Order: sequence, then structure tokens, then C-alpha cells
Amino acid sequence: MSKLIAQGGCLCGQVRYEFDRNEVLSVGHCHCTDCQKATGSGKATIIFLPTSALGLNGNLTKYTVVGSAGSRVTRGFCPHCGCPILSYTEEDAGTRFIKAGSLDDPSWVVAASSFWSASAHAWSPVDPELPSFSGNPS
Repeated sequence: MSKLIAQGGCLCGQVRYEFDRNEVLSVGHCHCTDCQKATGSGKATIIFLPTSALGLNGNLTKYTVVGSAGSRVTRGFCPHCGCPILSYTEEDAGTRFIKAGSLDDPSWVVAASSFWSASAHAWSPVDPELPSFSGNPS
């Protein structure tokens, strides 16, 4: 299988990353209130990727909170422009959640599910075409 390299980064270009799209585990829309605040929108579209598959250049500033389900969620963003790049939980350090909006070309991204639909707003509704979970998927 040939590599399909995806690249992305922050607004100012000080943080860059790449990964092989063949390594993507899943893509989803998260409607939790933490993602809403972190993105300033109704949801975050995130790409689930093994940590080992991510090549990251530049330094991220990290901020950790206790998430809606009680896990410790760390978010990484550019220390210069503030652009959100990724997140992960301490409970699953082997997976990174890449913010789809930080990709140079996100045209290939297709969400497979929505989660935390219980927190979705009418102005940013859950896609009725996708499987949906009221909290984290089981």
C-alpha cells in the first residue's frame, strides 16, 4: 500500500505535522462542551491516529483538563498563534486526536460518527446520517 501523506500545522507555520492517511483509525465529530470551548464552535472534528504515526515539528504548549467523562485530556496548541493542533487522554497515550481543521488539505476527511451528542446545540446539530453516541463511544 502506498503512503498517502497528510500534512498540516498552525496559522503561523511554527508547528507542522504529517502522517500517513492509511494509519488513520477513525474520524469523528465531538460535541462535548470542552471541545466546544477549545474550538470556539459547536464541535471539533478529530482524526484518531496512533501516536507513533504522527511526525511533529515544532513545540506545542499543552493544557490539561479533566474531561466530561473524567479522563485527563491534554490539548496541544501553537505557543505563538494559539492554533489548536491535537489532543490526547492520559488513559490512551497511544492515540492522538488531530484537529481536522489544522490540515493543509482536509478534503479527504469523512467523519464516521458523532459523540457527546447530548451536548450538541441546535445551531450545530449532530449529523443524522452518522452513528451517534450521547457520550464517549463504548
